[in-house]
Amino acid sequence: MSEIRILHEAELRARVALDPAAIDVVESAFATLAKGGVEMPPILSMHMPDVNGELDVKTAYVPGLPGFAVKLSPGFFDNPSKGLPSTSGLMVVLSSETGRVQAVLLDNGYLTDVRTAAAGGVAARQLARGDASRAAIFGAGLQARMQLQALCLVRPITEAVIWARDTAKAQALAAELTTAELSVRASADPAEAAAFGDVLVTTTPATEPILRADWLHPGQHVTAMGSDQSGKCELEPRCLARADLYVADRVSQTRLMGELRAALDAGCAPDPDSIPELGDIILGRHLGRTDPDQITITDLTGTGVQDTAIATHALAAFSKEA
Repeated sequence: MSEIRILHEAELRARVALDPAAIDVVESAFATLAKGGVEMPPILSMHMPDVNGELDVKTAYVPGLPGFAVKLSPGFFDNPSKGLPSTSGLMVVLSSETGRVQAVLLDNGYLTDVRTAAAGGVAARQLARGDASRAAIFGAGLQARMQLQALCLVRPITEAVIWARDTAKAQALAAELTTAELSVRASADPAEAAAFGDVLVTTTPATEPILRADWLHPGQHVTAMGSDQSGKCELEPRCLARADLYVADRVSQTRLMGELRAALDAGCAPDPDSIPELGDIILGRHLGRTDPDQITITDLTGTGVQDTAIATHALAAFSKEA
């Protein structure tokens, strides 16, 4: 029997970073998904409202990769009041040839955080203006920090503003992220924050819109990545009608749990059959931004192909050191 490798969070953090390589890995995963041949079942999602918790199970088989991951991703959003992070979880990697377990990645949600932020980097690299230098981040949690980090890897971001319902948290994060190269401040006004950014990223578990259509202006790109459950919604549905281009990570998912779901319910969504996926943009099958004045939106709900990609990327990092 082959040995099952067990890797812990500290080991994974030491070898897997949110860096250009991680963004390239996730970008390649979206492209492979668009090409076809990937087996990615619908997300198994369980909501636990009485404890403000949820659990998602995601997986994907990607031809050509040596393994595939099955991920358990819990989110318990009262945890910060208990001194615990909101998210945790683990990944199990199985052989694509035999189906046997190769590794258990006890990452405590770290790899999910990396691949989620990397997807934001991919979206901005594909759709934000090349000269975008100002970011507006909605939320003050871990993904707010990491999404800004990913933006700085793909666009010349020099200024950023952070809005959160808890202004003190936004101020603390802004102070933490300010460097000689990056000026970050907090804003108590979401409309002002939205007006400031060339790139806007929403990173919250909101169930009511936090970004309004009237706040958007020509030339902006919006990445919405918080709506990964059917009861969540960060964008006012009219934002999709206001956009010149709406792009989904996976249309079948965004119809059920992304911003597209709310827009369809409100009757102001584009025809789902005409919506491009991020992989289509990467492959050039669909035009991305064609004019600097366009408003573009990417809807990221999180896909199993990202999990398999980042898990195999992590194992490869250990194999190189073996």
